[in-house]
Formats: sequence, C-alpha cells, structure tokens
Amino acid sequence: MTEMSYVDGNMLDGPMRELLTVDLSSAMGRCENCGMTGSMASLHVYSHAPGLVARCPSCQAVMMRLVRGPDRAWLDMRGTTFLQVPMPMQQPFAGPI
Repeated sequence: MTEMSYVDGNMLDGPMRELLTVDLSSAMGRCENCGMTGSMASLHVYSHAPGLVARCPSCQAVMMRLVRGPDRAWLDMRGTTFLQVPMPMQQPFAGPI
C-alpha cells in the first residue's frame, strides 16, 4: 500500500481566492431541497435578519445565509448542493510543482 502525500490547507488560499473574487450573479447552484438549478441572481434574498438569507425561488428552502460582522463573515451554504462558478479563460490552476 502506498501512502499519498499531502500539503496543509494553506495550499487552498490561491485557488479559493481566485474562485471567491468573481461575480457570483451568473454562478449556477442547485437547491438541496427540490433540485432546481438556477443562477444565484434568481434567488429570493431577505435582508430583514442580522444577515442575508437567500431562498430557492421554486420551493422557498434556504439555500444560503451570509452574516457579516465588523471583522469577519459567516457563509452557510448547506441548502446548496453545488455552486458552478464561471471562470475567466486563463491558465487553469495546475497545483504545486
């Protein structure tokens, strides 16, 4: 049996920074509750709470919660089975060499 080598989570910094700095309005997501797939721009967002609550336009299940504090933010996407983000046509991330 061979042991696979790994690096720590700091390796995710570059790829995640690239992913999280794009315009998410055209990103596609799927509702965990009803399976509807659509753009993030189509979600129904409620801002009457301490943060933002985004609900599926089809079944009204919560797909995302975002709360911002003075020095941090919390993002909960438990109601979203995937988020497909369009990326600019550049060199794909190849990982460590």
